[in-house]
Amino acid sequence: MGAATVKALQEIDAASARAEEKAAFLLRLRADGIRDLDLLRALEKVPREMFVPHRLVDLARRDLALPIGCGQTLSEPSLIARMIEALGLSREQRVLEIGTGSGYATAVLSEIVNEIISVERFQTLAIAARLRLQRLGKTNATVIFADGLMLPKDIGLFDRIILHGALEDVPRSVLALIAEGGRIVMARPAGENSRRQLVVAIDCGAQEERGETEFGACRLQALLPGVARVL
Repeated sequence: MGAATVKALQEIDAASARAEEKAAFLLRLRADGIRDLDLLRALEKVPREMFVPHRLVDLARRDLALPIGCGQTLSEPSLIARMIEALGLSREQRVLEIGTGSGYATAVLSEIVNEIISVERFQTLAIAARLRLQRLGKTNATVIFADGLMLPKDIGLFDRIILHGALEDVPRSVLALIAEGGRIVMARPAGENSRRQLVVAIDCGAQEERGETEFGACRLQALLPGVARVL
């Protein structure tokens, strides 16, 4: 057997292994209760391995939170999927994401909605995420280096807002950016002085009427105001 044949067989084996890994990845998400077909297609299409450090590529398709630099983490796929599914997305929507991180969730969202504006307080992460999204050709995704909890009103209104972090309540500065009938998804403590967190979807109606739905437990870092001075 020639060297070229051996190499071709190795490439076939590697492609087969990747396909099996991707199938297992999607099956795990389905087993975790993810049912939105558009979301599942987006999760299948976006290569998570592109959004993690090279040394962790072998772990990219596992349901693990992984470090991405600046003391931040990329949440496990099941949590990202649950939060995105909780948004109740449709193609025509405009979405604000607070906490870009690696840009993985941004890429997934860009497959589902019309426009996604993502805000990151760490300039290093914002630059890296922007480059990844450009390489994937995500022309409907924009990454901004800014304080996501204090955005100017001229950024416009959004149909959906997702915050990748925990807060006691939604800041008024964020509420001012949600369109009537919109929805905000975030994490918050399960109770006073509780370390347990819940994913909550907050429906925003007229005159600031609000209804909330819980989407299970999670563990996310607290969202901090301001931009990082060093990173």
